Amino acid sequence: MSPKLTSKGAATRQRIIDGAAAEIRERGVAVTTLDDVRARTGTSKSQLFHYFPEGKEELLLAVAQHEAAQVLAVQQPQLGRLTSWAAWKRWRDTVVSHYEGRGQHCPLNVLISQLGRATPGAQAVVTEMLRRWQDEIEAGIRHLKDAGEVDAEVDPGRTAAALLAGIQGGVVVMLSTGRIDHLEAALDVGIANLRASGNRG
Repeated sequence: MSPKLTSKGAATRQRIIDGAAAEIRERGVAVTTLDDVRARTGTSKSQLFHYFPEGKEELLLAVAQHEAAQVLAVQQPQLGRLTSWAAWKRWRDTVVSHYEGRGQHCPLNVLISQLGRATPGAQAVVTEMLRRWQDEIEAGIRHLKDAGEVDAEVDPGRTAAALLAGIQGGVVVMLSTGRIDHLEAALDVGIANLRASGNRG
C-alpha cells in the first residue's frame, strides 16, 4: 500500500509515471530501465524508490493503470452514452479521431504490445480495462435492444466482444501500416450490422 502523498508528492509520482510511459512508447518496455526514467524525469534514485519501493515492476503496474485509464477516458462521455444511433456515430468518430491523431503513441499500443506482456499485474490491468470497455459497449447494445432498435435475438455480450475485437485489430493494423481504414471498417460494419438487425422482417 502506497503512503498517502502530499499534492507535491502526488505530482512528482505522476511525473515519474508520465516519463516512464513516454520512455516505453519510444523505446519499448524491455529496454527501458529505471536509470532511463530517472534521466528523463530528473529524479534521483532515492526519490524514485520512495514512490516505487518495489522498483520497475511496481512502476510498470502504475504506468499500466495510467494508460488503461487514458484508453477509456478519451472515449467519454460518448462511450457511456450509447443510447441512440446518433450517439453510436459520435462514439465511432471519437475513436477514429483519437487513434488517427495519436498513432504509434496511443496508450492502447503501450498496453497491448508492451505492458500486457511485462508482468502479471500489468496483464491484469489490461484485462480489467478491456472488460470495462466491453461492458460499456454491451450496455449500449442492451439499451438499443430494450428500445426495439436491435433484433431480440442479438447477444449483447458476444456482439460487444466482436466490436471490441474489431477495434483492437483495426488499431494493430494501423500501428503496423499507418492506415486508419481497417479501424473505420471494423466500427462501421459492426455498427451497420447491429442496426440492420433491427430492420429484419
